[in-house]
Amino acid sequence: MDIVRRLVADRPVVIFSRSTCCMSHSIKTLISSFGANPTVYELDKIPNGKQIEKALVQQLGCQPSVPAVFIAQEFVGGDKQVMSLQVRNELGPLLMKAGAIWI
Repeated sequence: MDIVRRLVADRPVVIFSRSTCCMSHSIKTLISSFGANPTVYELDKIPNGKQIEKALVQQLGCQPSVPAVFIAQEFVGGDKQVMSLQVRNELGPLLMKAGAIWI
């Protein structure tokens, strides 16, 4: 879990993804549509991706493991949780509070 903490430290939005996952793509597109520039780690493209994915599953209970979204260094959840925030009009304010977007 220390590796995940290091990767999300000092970044307003971090998305752990897989380059072939359509839901990861949708979440990246949604967050970017607000004007945010999320830090994205494609777990199938980085050397320690399997280790990070294992930590996401074991310590955070991510099922499926991607997408895993952190906003303001806090684990928000996966695609369902992010979409739920959007439907409730809470995603934009959360991104603003994290300093990911300015309006």
